[in-house]
Amino acid sequence: MDPVSCEYSLGSHARGEVHRYPAPGLIELGDAAVRVIDACLRAGGRPLIVGGAVRDAIRTPGIRAGDVDIEVHGEVDVAAVESELSAVGRTDRTGAHFEILRVTAAGEHFDVSVTTLVEREAFARRDFTINAMGWDPVSGELIDPFGGAADLRDGVLRHTSDRFADDPARVLRAMQLAARFGLRLDLATARLARAIRPSFALLPVERVWLEWRKLARSGVDISAGLRVLEATGWLACFPELAATRGCEQDPSWHPEGDVFTHLGLAADECARVAVEEGWDGLRRERVVLATLLHDLGKPQTTVREVDGRITSRGHAQVGAEVARAFLRRIGAPHPLTADVATLVAEHMTATTVPGRPSRHAVRRLGRRLGRVSIDDWAAVVDADCAGRGAGARPSPAREWLDRWRADDRAGSVPLLTGRDLIDHGTAPGPDFKAVLVAALDAQDAGEFVDHDGALGWLRARRGR
Repeated sequence: MDPVSCEYSLGSHARGEVHRYPAPGLIELGDAAVRVIDACLRAGGRPLIVGGAVRDAIRTPGIRAGDVDIEVHGEVDVAAVESELSAVGRTDRTGAHFEILRVTAAGEHFDVSVTTLVEREAFARRDFTINAMGWDPVSGELIDPFGGAADLRDGVLRHTSDRFADDPARVLRAMQLAARFGLRLDLATARLARAIRPSFALLPVERVWLEWRKLARSGVDISAGLRVLEATGWLACFPELAATRGCEQDPSWHPEGDVFTHLGLAADECARVAVEEGWDGLRRERVVLATLLHDLGKPQTTVREVDGRITSRGHAQVGAEVARAFLRRIGAPHPLTADVATLVAEHMTATTVPGRPSRHAVRRLGRRLGRVSIDDWAAVVDADCAGRGAGARPSPAREWLDRWRADDRAGSVPLLTGRDLIDHGTAPGPDFKAVLVAALDAQDAGEFVDHDGALGWLRARRGR
């Protein structure tokens, strides 16, 4: 049975009314989860699986639940629950008031909370209706007091109750949930989010980054997440990104609209490829963010020429610094910030060399990328070219990748070293590095291919 398509009518159930309906086998539980549930039952509680595990099981019937959240109802003593759970696996108290029992068993993690609230009141504390559902593993019933299954079916992201305003991070959670599941934000929820926008300043940056990371690592419809920021007014909390809304582009290159629209479409394309190719979380995070931010330099560099053309010369270099500022604002790790800035700075490189790139050009790009993979660079260029609506065009990155892979990069190891300069009478000083840089450039250009040739180049340079 697919619970979303089962007989279910909002007309017969007012939102907020507790109701259950059969959903046997909705969630497939592993051995560790079964042991945790049994421990809660032995303690005298009534355990319900809640939150994301229920949502995901409805979206993808038959999916096996791994880490799950469990809410224990009934007149039960927390210490008794903790004692029974300790026999299953390591159990620690977490949360601001140590209200959650974190259980680790067989490599899986379970958050177990104990509540004396009735189901409707307990579920009303949850952020969105699609997360305010529970599944009773004993009776096999789905508990859906706020119409979450219907909202999930209809693609609506709706706040559960006025308790939504208790935690302003929930607006950013709406952003990443919309991006992950392609949801549209309910109008009343958008209004409530607008009312609490000043609370953004109170959020710890770690919590801000948590939601952006989920968007980058799991989003499949990044544009939907951006629309949430617009609808709630929270786009203003990220001025580097907000500046792209309304920033014009040359319609012959970008018929899709302004920079903001292009960034969303490009990030959508990048996320699509990430899913198809099975990228790991780290790569997806790096490349999706670089794609989303690749044109942040355009608001500062866009001008309308006397002939009416719209240009943005130098936007890649400017954009690298703007991207750094944005990533610092959202609390991204320093290594990620550096990598994304490098990708942003280089995303226009392939358009600066007409035709097939030379080995020299490709090697120089590789050196500037440093530790960043040229495959990641190509993915950003590809998404940039594809994310233009009707103006999508073939990416020039393929030629660069082919040249890079065909090149014997053993020759890219510097053939002229600092020791060579010292041995030939050059003392370390201000010009030392400049000579080595020039030598590497000449090597990439094919002016010499071995150590003897490098020394000959050095003698010739001195004889000028």
